[in-house]
Amino acid sequence: MVHKVLLVDDEEDILEFMQYNLEQEGFEVVTANNGEDALSKLTSDISLVILDVMMPKMNGYEVCSNIRAQKKYQDLPVIFLTAKSSEKDEVHGLNIGADDFIKKPISPQKLIARVKSNLRKLELTLSEVSIKEKIEIGPLHIDRSIFTILIDGKEIIFPKKEFEILSYLASQPGKVFPREKLLSDIWGTDIFVVERTVDVHIRKIREKLGKHSDLIETIKGVGYRFKNIE
Repeated sequence: MVHKVLLVDDEEDILEFMQYNLEQEGFEVVTANNGEDALSKLTSDISLVILDVMMPKMNGYEVCSNIRAQKKYQDLPVIFLTAKSSEKDEVHGLNIGADDFIKKPISPQKLIARVKSNLRKLELTLSEVSIKEKIEIGPLHIDRSIFTILIDGKEIIFPKKEFEILSYLASQPGKVFPREKLLSDIWGTDIFVVERTVDVHIRKIREKLGKHSDLIETIKGVGYRFKNIE
């Protein structure tokens, strides 16, 4: 299978550099030089998006948010290209649905490795059988096949990583998951993400759970578990 990559950057030399290296590895590449152009070229046969953060007209964060707002693209891997290196910027990107970051200047080897890693992780996610497609527990009804969560019968929108974390915890109520286990199983072992990122996502999940926020229990100094509802 030939994977198609949507490559987005407003710097022509960087765009050509990445396109050349990806095509040398057998990828089909579609390019765009701004956010609006990227969204117009986003189709269902795109396997992965590489997205510059700082762009005219629409920045990378806005493009990623737009992608994640469409259910059919909830599992589409999005890798940010960024010259920024602060933890705050990375956490913000992860919160809106990014899967990975590549910092500029770009190494061809790292570019290819990250692309392949995210595609492998996607294939594992799509073939995952340990988590049921439908989970009904307490006030929650989770349907992984159509990426929806109902709370007390009302649909609540969860960004990709929050959806994955809640589904993962709810699939095994009562089991304690250390932060490092959540990081490796949700983000993958090839991607560096700080443990604080898990805490940020849990806080946002609890906010969406509202009066049911106590369903996610904190095990101090260890991690989290979904309350075992008898």
